[in-house]
Amino acid sequence: MKHTKPAQVYQNLEITALSSDGRGIAKLEGMVVFVEGAITGDIVDAQVTRKKSGYREARPILFHQRSEKRIDPTCSHFGVCGGCTWQSISYAEQLLHKQQTVTDALRRIGKMELPEIDAIMGAPQDFHYRNKLEFTFSASRWLTVEEIASSDDFTDRRALGFHIPGRFDKILNIDRCYLQDETSNRIRLFVRDFSLKAGMDFYHPIKQEGYLRNMILRNTIAGEWMVVISATRADDQLMELLEAVKQNFPEITSLMYTVNTKKNDVWYDLDIQLYSGLPYLEERMEDLRFRIGPKSFYQTNPVQAERLYGKVRELAGLTGEENVYDLYTGTGTIALFLSKSAKHVTGVEYVDAAVEDAKMNAVENGVSNVSFFAGDMKDVLVEDFFTQHGKPDVIITDPPRAGMHADVVKRIVESGAQRVVYVSCNPSTQARDLALMDEVYQVMVVQPVDMFPQTTHVENIVMLERR
Repeated sequence: MKHTKPAQVYQNLEITALSSDGRGIAKLEGMVVFVEGAITGDIVDAQVTRKKSGYREARPILFHQRSEKRIDPTCSHFGVCGGCTWQSISYAEQLLHKQQTVTDALRRIGKMELPEIDAIMGAPQDFHYRNKLEFTFSASRWLTVEEIASSDDFTDRRALGFHIPGRFDKILNIDRCYLQDETSNRIRLFVRDFSLKAGMDFYHPIKQEGYLRNMILRNTIAGEWMVVISATRADDQLMELLEAVKQNFPEITSLMYTVNTKKNDVWYDLDIQLYSGLPYLEERMEDLRFRIGPKSFYQTNPVQAERLYGKVRELAGLTGEENVYDLYTGTGTIALFLSKSAKHVTGVEYVDAAVEDAKMNAVENGVSNVSFFAGDMKDVLVEDFFTQHGKPDVIITDPPRAGMHADVVKRIVESGAQRVVYVSCNPSTQARDLALMDEVYQVMVVQPVDMFPQTTHVENIVMLERR
């Protein structure tokens, strides 16, 4: 009979810092131990979950001392859901750690001369700030430790909620989420209860059978809502559900559905059908209006996004005479935001659909001094493109988490732009890119921005000037 070797346990680990992904850091005989769910000041016994060369990963099994920095989390799902990993520390403490994350990344990875880093720009709302959430229906929901210990009958395990981290097949039934406006909870609970009472099947990802699959909720600052429900067929039952939602929530101005018979939940390649209302929401930013469809990208924290864009505009230092390039322009929000202050803004984006949204947003707002182009950034930004559209005086770049391709960095350096404003959602890859630019550009301003309170994510703006 094969015996499983018990997992190693480290005793009395003192957590002295937090990693950039929010795990507690302890040192043991010169080795780093990352402890999930622990924070600075905790002293724990931790069970090793993963061994790697030079470090270990672990989870706490006993707290000898809980940090004075701990607070009671707001959400009852904290620790299981995985969505808000920092609810156990105050928002002020979260901001301090995010500031340090930016500082460490730029200094340790970038290894360049830096000015004094500006104080992080905290969000006005640390809860109820998101304008989009996606929920999943499941026929086999995740059971909590308390439920497993109870004597309740769990033969009906239908749920509507979020994926358990690392488990595509398990959904945590969400009673209340604090990330979106409270209306989100009311809509979700109504849909769940109506579906349960109607005897609708929820999708089973292992068996790949069932009926209801996903629900997307989007909203605007003004209080308009979009609901998209995904199912494996469009029949009378689905229409009854949609009609009930329509009748009970007049704030829903865009109600849609899609049919997904695939083996995965990806719905961006599917046709979205309009049930009632308009096929889009409209969000305002200063005097600009942006149409947001079910597949459109738009900043998920719109209040803080407006402040971030305002800072980008300030750092760009525009006088009205500049030719501006906006790289990774998405649906053109930054480009349009800067258009009044620039001679012309050229937006480049690799997603064709986003470029079409950007063009439409320009028309809707009567902005004529912008142009948008689709293509791979390193293939678009060649000498012929610069000749045709003019060399940039200022470049704004806001790449995805992976940062910029080395060839794109090279094109920026060769462009001759006097100023670059680099917006990043990943300070580590940003630091890597900045190091490649350091010979030609000097970092003048570093401004961290918190777009996602209660999480470890941090945005960062860097302004560079040509040496």
